[in-house]
This record gives sequence, structure tokens and C-alpha cells, in this order.
Amino acid sequence: MQLHSTSLVDGQPIDGRLAFCVPAEVGHVALSSNRNPHLIWSDAPAGTRAFAVICHDPDVPSRGDDVNQEGRQVPADLPRVDFFHWVLVNIPASVTEIAEGSHSAAVTPNGKPGPELADGSRHGINDYTGWFAGDGQMKGNYFGYDGPCPPWNDSIRHRYVFTVFALDVAHLPLEGAFTGQQARNAMAGHILAQASITATYSLNPAVPA
Repeated sequence: MQLHSTSLVDGQPIDGRLAFCVPAEVGHVALSSNRNPHLIWSDAPAGTRAFAVICHDPDVPSRGDDVNQEGRQVPADLPRVDFFHWVLVNIPASVTEIAEGSHSAAVTPNGKPGPELADGSRHGINDYTGWFAGDGQMKGNYFGYDGPCPPWNDSIRHRYVFTVFALDVAHLPLEGAFTGQQARNAMAGHILAQASITATYSLNPAVPA
């Protein structure tokens, strides 16, 4: 199975237009255009009944003590955890391409609607839902894609892994505001093939993306 993109290059930095935030001289960061990337896939195996897309960042700090704190750095040796940026399941087997900006084209305070899409696919909630839970101006259910916004004081660049899965079932048993981990659990035992693109991003001027 092959995955390609006109928006992303494997192993290269993500363009700011695809990010939630970009670097700024005042306040460290500014909101960006937050466009989902273009994805196109091919060579799915026989028996594929649906696809799923997950984007996750495996480099998120496991503790928030130092995150975005003036005069401090998130240490490079801090254990890291997954942060889901995009969860999309039940994509019909006839669909093999997602256009740039078709699932997100702006930052939307208080979340994005979901989960149902017109073609029968379903968006899960991404992890900005939990991140903004205590922020009165931003809290809400963030369905679909929201791009990179790593800590502006992190000591490492972050990786963003975009994966398309070919599945042997047309529908996963997921309802309501399901998470990335719940989608992973539901796909277990049903993955026929998968393909990924990994791109990078940093908001720390001292850490190249």
C-alpha cells in the first residue's frame, strides 16, 4: 500500500499553513490556517472494505510542568506520549484521496462539529478536546483535524505520523465522541495494510523543524 501527498514530504518539516500555530515574535506563537493536508493512497489489498486515517504526534511531553513556561525548557529526556491530531474512520473503500483543506481550513474555537460526514465516514475527537477542557474561550469537542502546536519551549522537534489503514470491515463499532485510542482498539485485528508519512514541526526558534 502506498501513501502520497502534495502537502507533505516524508521526513521534512510541515508547512505552517497546515499547523494550528506558527512562531510569532510577540507571545511566541500565533494561530495559523490549520489546513488538513492532502492525502492520496493506492494499492490497497483485496478484501479492503474501508479505510481509516490517524495522525498522531508521539513526542508530546508526559508532564506539563515546564510546557510553555517562560525561562524554562521541556527537557529532551522527558518521557513522551501520543497526542492524536486526526481520527477518521469508516472511509468508504471507493474513496482514495482527501483534498487539502477539505476537513479543516481554520482554527475553530470551541471545537468542530462531528462525527458524521456526508460520505458515511466518521470523525473522532482529537486531543485538543482534552487540552482545551479548562479554557473557557477554547473548550469543546474538536472533531477531525487540528494541526501541530508543540510547546514553544520544547527541546526536541516533534514528529507527526499520518497513517492510512486498509480495513477488512466497512464500519467500526464506534459511536459518539470516540478518541484516537478507541479507534486504534477497534481496528485491532482488522488491519489488512497501512502506509504512513512522517513529517516534523517545531515552534522553538532554537530547535529546527
